[in-house]
Amino acid sequence: MGRGRTTTNARTNPERGARDASRAQATASKSKARSADVSATGANLKEWNPKSWRQREALQQPNYENQAELEEALKVIANRPPLVFAGEARDLQEKLANAAAGNAFVLFGGDCAESFRDFTSDNVRDTYRVLLQMSVVLMYGSGVPVVKLGRMAGQFAKPRSEDLETIDGLSLPSYRGDNINSCEFTPEARRPDPSRLVKAYDQSCATLNLLRAFSNGGYAAMTRVSDWNLDFMENTERGSQYEDLAQRVDAAIDFMAACGIDETHPSMQETSFFTAHEALHLGYEESLTRLDSTTEEHYGCSAHFLWCGERTRQPEGAHMEYFRGISNPIGIKISDKSDGEGVVSLVKKLNPDNVPGRITLISRMGAAKLREHLPRLITAIEDAGLNVLWVTDPMHGNTIKTDNGFKTRPFEAVRDEIMAFFEVHEKMGTYPGGVHLEMTGQNVTECTGGIMDVSVSDLEKRYLTHCDPRLNASQAIELAFLMASELNDMRRRRAAQ
Repeated sequence: MGRGRTTTNARTNPERGARDASRAQATASKSKARSADVSATGANLKEWNPKSWRQREALQQPNYENQAELEEALKVIANRPPLVFAGEARDLQEKLANAAAGNAFVLFGGDCAESFRDFTSDNVRDTYRVLLQMSVVLMYGSGVPVVKLGRMAGQFAKPRSEDLETIDGLSLPSYRGDNINSCEFTPEARRPDPSRLVKAYDQSCATLNLLRAFSNGGYAAMTRVSDWNLDFMENTERGSQYEDLAQRVDAAIDFMAACGIDETHPSMQETSFFTAHEALHLGYEESLTRLDSTTEEHYGCSAHFLWCGERTRQPEGAHMEYFRGISNPIGIKISDKSDGEGVVSLVKKLNPDNVPGRITLISRMGAAKLREHLPRLITAIEDAGLNVLWVTDPMHGNTIKTDNGFKTRPFEAVRDEIMAFFEVHEKMGTYPGGVHLEMTGQNVTECTGGIMDVSVSDLEKRYLTHCDPRLNASQAIELAFLMASELNDMRRRRAAQ
């Protein structure tokens, strides 16, 4: 089951069989080449340090007026405790390796961009609860454990297409996230302020305290999580199907209790929950980079999992320089514009030892483009013999602007891209390892559609996002039921082969 493959054999999947035969002929030479690459990389890592990115071109960084103030803020953060620990990141990497092998499924979820204004314990709790409920549904449908990662406790900074935003003839710096500036359109609010980095650290620390308490203090108990709120599904055909699945999940929990695995069992009381964000602000990431005393390896201790967006993954750029030296599991966003050779080269650069669980490729394309372009990227990775976890981001390729000026994402388009992702991997004989969603536990109206049938005219009612539109709680749970059903069908088809 290596390299993210399912158990589909060459006879049932001729395309896979041909690729495997071709790859087998080159195994010896590739092994020798990889050994040489590893030796070279070991030497190169000696030249790496948490500051070496500063010698490269760093894109999407804010332009601070006072560099001394910035360095002072970063010094304050560097003297604070790490937000996460190296051992936790290693634990996550093992779980991601299992997912890449088809033995787990990964759920990323949370805000597009966290904000200072909306930070409350209730908001953190509500998003956490929805993610737990989604994971239970997905676990039941897929038949494998679900690895839960929150876009929380650090998902502040956002890349922007333009450095300036112009309204009524006035041009000001673009809003880049609450850890950099404010979304209010005034000269003072849009000025990058280094003190916001310290405030973002403090909020991330508070968020992590809540998440750890929820995960280990009884809030994650299976009996509590399965206390479904399905009122939004009443009196609909699809809703009755979801309620039936929820009842089957409840029946499974009751069965485990009858077998002695009840609410007092640790596995029913606690859960593992990890944090993730885009490592965009390199000064902030540098200040939270720590040397692990047990392994003598550096870890980015701002989150368990860090990813690099498509705008900043230049092979010789500052972000790739930073990423190559930390030992966290990391993600790379890819799109229909990505070429196979370039992606293979980048994966080798960041994971020369081909360690399972180290690299996650997150596709963001839109359903039609995904069906056209993802197969060639899968083929390139498989032919190179690389270990990666495949995850889909069905949000960014489906953003549209309505006539009344709102950015939105149609629920049906998000659903279609996920189903296309499953379809392509099943055809290729590889494993669709997870999904990456921008969502909230709040009852917002930012994405249209879903069982609640949010319309374009509804968007203005509760459009609260600071950046891009998010799925609301009911849309996120509905999506989990849809994915669970498809994963269950895929599992049955594999078993029948």
